[in-house]
Amino acid sequence: MESKQIHTFLIKLGERYPHPAQLVLLGGSALCLLGSPRPTVDIDYVGDDLKKNELQKTMEELASEMGLDVEAVPIDRFIPLPADGHKRNLYVNKFRKIEVSILDPYGIALSKLDRGFDTDIDDIVFLIQRGLVEMDNLEQIMQDALPNARKFDIDPSELRAHLQEVKNRLR
Repeated sequence: MESKQIHTFLIKLGERYPHPAQLVLLGGSALCLLGSPRPTVDIDYVGDDLKKNELQKTMEELASEMGLDVEAVPIDRFIPLPADGHKRNLYVNKFRKIEVSILDPYGIALSKLDRGFDTDIDDIVFLIQRGLVEMDNLEQIMQDALPNARKFDIDPSELRAHLQEVKNRLR
């Protein structure tokens, strides 16, 4: 899926969902909207994957009709999000009554550092090259997250190794 399909989905969602709402995207779909050349397989958004609200149910119905996948990601259960991260969310657009933004790029980068797949490292490099993430700030955010690593089942040594891989790819 590429950014055009994501935009089409958001337009149709805005037409279908009549109530004011906030939608925060993350993962590959967010990166597509930021200009990443790598397509994504689904539209990830911040949400509760167990208790779905009306917006989420509408999103799932529309995605099914369009042959797309949407996935609620309870990101705050996976990583210790930076305390001031909401201030760095990136506004995308308003689709009728739905305001769409992208999760703080540092929150996205931290989640990708944690997972550490090859494509995740590429995504962090993309964020840095786009000027959305600065290496020194990312390193500080990672350091700030380490005291809570056990709570989130994060391996600090893997996190550091993944950050080093990002640095190696930027050379």
